Amino acid sequence: MTLFQLERTTPLPVAEAWRRLTEWRRHGEVVPLTRVTVATPPPTGEGTVIVARTGLGPLSFDDRMEVTEWHPPSVDGPGRCRLVKRGRVVRGWAEIEVRPTPDGPTRVLWREDLTVRSLPSLFDPLLRTAGHRMFGRAVDGLLRRA
Repeated sequence: MTLFQLERTTPLPVAEAWRRLTEWRRHGEVVPLTRVTVATPPPTGEGTVIVARTGLGPLSFDDRMEVTEWHPPSVDGPGRCRLVKRGRVVRGWAEIEVRPTPDGPTRVLWREDLTVRSLPSLFDPLLRTAGHRMFGRAVDGLLRRA
C-alpha cells in the first residue's frame, strides 16, 4: 500500500472547489490517457460507481471506484468524499476534503492509498512519487478549470 497526501489552497469558494473536484468526468480532462465514465445515474452520492479507463488500446486498465461516503460542504462542516477502488489492477481508496480557512481561501486535502496488483512493495516509493505528482497536477487542473 502506498499512502500519499496533497494539500492545496484556492481562492474558490468551498462549494465551487467541491463541485470542480467531484465532477468525475472532468478528471479525464486532467489525467493523461484517461477517460472517466460514471456507471450509475446522477446525482452523485454513496453508491455512485466511477470507472477511469487509463492507457492505450490493449495496454489499458479500468480503475473502478465506488463512492462510500458523500458529505457535501455545508455551513455545519467541510465537504468530504471517500472512494474505494475496486478494480482488478488498482485497489485502495481516495478521500477528498474541502473546508474554509480562517483567513478566507479554501483548503483542499486529497488523500490516496494505492495498491497496484502484482507490483512488489519495493516499488512503493516510486508509486508514491508518481501518484503524488499525477494527482497533484490533476487537482491543480480541476481547480483551475471552470
